[in-house]
Amino acid sequence: MTALEFGLDRLLTDPDLRRPLRGRRLALVAHPASVSADLRHALDALSARPDLRPTAAFGPQHGLRGDKQDNMIESHDFVDPVHHIPVFSLYGTVRRPTPAMMATFDVLLIDLQDLGCRIYTFITTLRYLLEAAAEHGKAVWVLDRPNPAGRPVEGLLLHPGWESFVGAGPLPMRHGLTMGELARWFIHTLALDVDCTVIEMRGWAPDLAPGYGWPVGQRSWINPSPNAANVSMTRCYAGTVMLEGTTLSEGRGTTRPLELFGAPDIDAGQLIARMHVIAPDWLLGCRLRECWFEPTFHKHAGKLCSGLQIHVDDVHYLHSAFRPWRLQSLAFKALRQLRPDYPLWRDFAYEYETDRLAIDLINGSPLLREWVDDPAATPSDLEAICRTDEKAWELERKEFLLY
Repeated sequence: MTALEFGLDRLLTDPDLRRPLRGRRLALVAHPASVSADLRHALDALSARPDLRPTAAFGPQHGLRGDKQDNMIESHDFVDPVHHIPVFSLYGTVRRPTPAMMATFDVLLIDLQDLGCRIYTFITTLRYLLEAAAEHGKAVWVLDRPNPAGRPVEGLLLHPGWESFVGAGPLPMRHGLTMGELARWFIHTLALDVDCTVIEMRGWAPDLAPGYGWPVGQRSWINPSPNAANVSMTRCYAGTVMLEGTTLSEGRGTTRPLELFGAPDIDAGQLIARMHVIAPDWLLGCRLRECWFEPTFHKHAGKLCSGLQIHVDDVHYLHSAFRPWRLQSLAFKALRQLRPDYPLWRDFAYEYETDRLAIDLINGSPLLREWVDDPAATPSDLEAICRTDEKAWELERKEFLLY
């Protein structure tokens, strides 16, 4: 097995790669999973190199060091107590860097572990930073990392006019690209005039078992956000993230967030049975288990919930067959058939949007919600739309693949 090197590791160990950065002011965009092979945070590791000069840092949602647990909890600017440089929040009073922030550096290093799902806000932050760099004439280096969900593509494409902080562009829910590849796609799609370098990984094998994207056995998993607890979550996330737009608990407040879901007033056994009746093919590649859980915070806190856990960590996991977005869509459809009047869709300000339902923002259009709520709509109806979108994306992304 070829040893895997992330972009950060290559930059730290190869003086030739670092040479163009000498004498230039550097800013780093990072989060808790931005660590080197020896588990040092990127800011600490880069600052330890005498030929590099970090002058600023940026934290995305949840913060540079991972200080915020829940969604929509803002971080503030501060001065790093060790390196004595400003740390600017891109999830506080602003989502896009201000001109004053952009004036603190010459080259922006982006080292963010993604989950391979369109809604993960680090993708939107990447877009905003590339746009700001183009506007202000700054160079960008993306230190590439694995897509832990691998290469499979799934879900509806975001429709024009549905862009938001959880929808940076016309991507499917599960896009199958790395952050470096996404940067290339954004630059092309948005016609950005920006000096962008991708420090590629070496040895990434997204089709290789058992990780299928994440180098299981080679690198420790570190949560890029507080509820991204393990590789199983990353495999489920392109489906279970839709629970954020519903009244069902996605498991926040438990030790398995976004791998299980439920509520106090549903019957999980009936739900699983109905899912097998409606579209058994959408359940391939994993195992479902009826379970009970009591969230300690968030939705249904302190209440015993009947739920389902999605298991994707044993020999029954089939990477090419598992389709988490369809599985979760099927769960919604089954619940709607069992309980036509169930208050499924959560109506609240989601990522500060108040005029559109969260479930529609998450999916980039109302199509999924309308399919769930239409008693006459069948799995083949949704399948036809999805396959068209997925095939189109598979063709579009080809020219941007680096591995």
